[in-house]
Amino acid sequence: MVNTVINLPINNNDMFVTRNPQEKGICLPTVAGKHGYTLVELVVVIIIVAVLASVTMRSMRGATDIARTEETKQELDQLAWAIVGNQERVSGGSITDFGYVGDVGALPDSLGALVVNPGGYSTWNGPYIRDEFTNGSGDTEYRIDAWGQVYSYSGGVTITSSGGGSAITRQIANTVDDLLYNTVSLTVTDLNNTPPGSAYRDSIKFVLTYPNGSGSTTSVAKFPGSDGYIQFDSIPIGQHQLQKIYIPSSDTSVCRVTVNPASRYYKEFSLASDVW
Repeated sequence: MVNTVINLPINNNDMFVTRNPQEKGICLPTVAGKHGYTLVELVVVIIIVAVLASVTMRSMRGATDIARTEETKQELDQLAWAIVGNQERVSGGSITDFGYVGDVGALPDSLGALVVNPGGYSTWNGPYIRDEFTNGSGDTEYRIDAWGQVYSYSGGVTITSSGGGSAITRQIANTVDDLLYNTVSLTVTDLNNTPPGSAYRDSIKFVLTYPNGSGSTTSVAKFPGSDGYIQFDSIPIGQHQLQKIYIPSSDTSVCRVTVNPASRYYKEFSLASDVW
């Protein structure tokens, strides 16, 4: 068998095609290194790319939601501190920051009261939180969560974000009573640790001044019992002024009492001389 080599021009390129004279037809030319993709191969590639893209997008969306959740939790903390103060701010062993409630003596009706004085209150000492800008919907930044949804708050002890699809709630206190209805109690004796008794109980009085929740303050004066005990009820959290007045000499001293949430403040007073 003899093979004959025929030089044929194909696509303007010289290629060599081998032809066996005893075979019918001519073998088609093959270009080394070049071949096509089957339909199955293309479909497989498309599926792989789609799966990878889907996984990447889900991963990015998950990371974004985590970041927004953390940002929202931080904002909720800031709002809670604006309302009742940051309990970590301490000086001389006492909390010094009681926020809106400590100044006004009531919970705000809305978050807006943290930025704008709600009624010309003389005890309001805000703004208690920054209001950097207003978005297009008219809701200011401090009122919206990381998803752009307005926080839910209506004067209670919780603030809620629902922008992420599930509620994120910040508890300000266990109950309203913990913030607004606390107790301050005192005991007074003379230098010899003798209580005033019924004969001298009206010789000394104590005056406690605290915000009344309506924008001003209330001063309550009380005389001790015969055992020297006094109790003030329904006192909001905060630092309040307490006056001790010894009536016969008009001797007056002033101190501040710190009322913490859900607390019963107690203090003992002793006069500098034996008067009873």
